Amino acid sequence: IPWQKNSLRCVAIACRTHELNKVPKEQEELDKWALPEDELALLAIVGIKDPCRPGVREAVRICTNAGVKVRMVTGDNIQTAKAIALECGILSSDVDAVEPTIIEGKVFRELSEKEREQVAKKITVMGRSSPNDKLLLVQALRRNGDVVAVTGDGTNDAPALHEADIGLSMGISGTEVAKESSDIIILDDNFASVVKVVRWGRSVYANIQKFIQFQLTVNVAALIINVVAAMSSGDVPLKAVQLLWVNLIMDTLGALALATEPPTDHLMHRTPVGRREPLITNIMWRNLLVQSLYQVAVLLVLNFAGLTILGLNKDNHAHAVEVKNTMIFNAFVMCQIFNEFNARKPDEMNVFRGVTKNPLFVAIVGVTFILQILIVTFLGKFAHTVRLSWQLWLASIVIGLVSWPLAIVGKLIPVPKTPMSVYFKKPFRKYKASRNA
Repeated sequence: IPWQKNSLRCVAIACRTHELNKVPKEQEELDKWALPEDELALLAIVGIKDPCRPGVREAVRICTNAGVKVRMVTGDNIQTAKAIALECGILSSDVDAVEPTIIEGKVFRELSEKEREQVAKKITVMGRSSPNDKLLLVQALRRNGDVVAVTGDGTNDAPALHEADIGLSMGISGTEVAKESSDIIILDDNFASVVKVVRWGRSVYANIQKFIQFQLTVNVAALIINVVAAMSSGDVPLKAVQLLWVNLIMDTLGALALATEPPTDHLMHRTPVGRREPLITNIMWRNLLVQSLYQVAVLLVLNFAGLTILGLNKDNHAHAVEVKNTMIFNAFVMCQIFNEFNARKPDEMNVFRGVTKNPLFVAIVGVTFILQILIVTFLGKFAHTVRLSWQLWLASIVIGLVSWPLAIVGKLIPVPKTPMSVYFKKPFRKYKASRNA
């Protein structure tokens, strides 16, 4: 018992005498024959230490801080499993090592399905478990609505790896069956690599959200500006070629810039995203509405009062309208260029943190700005633009620049934790309930 408490796997070595003529001589019979296990003489008890790899304790701590609960399922004795869990940081202290936080596989498998679902939430360590116990634990957690990731290397782990939302097998020690049943193969067989999986998984998800926020802001603003202008005056300020260029910024260049954002430590301080949580969060809706309303307000003012504000009343009317529409187009593009920085950090005040670590983002923003200058200056007939004075260029840049302090002010606005989709679904649920009644 003291050895087990020190995370040693105990192996007993014993022997016994046996008549040689009773031992089969043929290989086939010898393979099926087993030495009798009675009247054994104990020679020694050996304690085998399998130390934790460097970095495992830190990896467990990072996962815990990220909201990922680490559970250990092992075939070791319950005392050995407890000691290993304490050494790895899966258990914080002996006080936590009470049932059902630490449980034997036999006890867990004898519970009813409902009881397993309740106990599964509390389990941190399961000792003396079989591969089927691991599968039962995964199924119970998934029925509770949890997103489950499982690591394993043996053939017997295949059912649990397949059942889990994310199966991670070991690339070096893992069997081919385990690898085929998994979604991700950890090449170095190190649990610390799970942190990289979580970090990159969250990074991809966050980058998708950044792009969606940026894309919706552009779409909403462009749609409202053109629709309102067309309904009021019969003319649209943003022409087809200009909208194609805006779409190129939004879809191709914007996606390339935002999708290449590297993972940050901030991602590991977020709570995990639930299985049914909406992709567009309340924070994204807030940011989207703040920027869209600002862009729509400024550009509609330019559309209806631009000739007066820009001092173009005394110029030729046709030329003045072209200058005004070019100014609207230029200011709109500038808003998107500056808002691209806001999209990098939807929930952080400092949108410039880490921007130098992504040279592709900086390059794309620079190329977009240069191409905008070329389009406005040299593609007049094709792009329906005219050359702007340096004062109007400066005004366009200032209009786009305002989106930065506006984003900071917008992030001070509190948002409810309940997703917006819940509020939209309520009327439909009431309508369905009334019809069913």
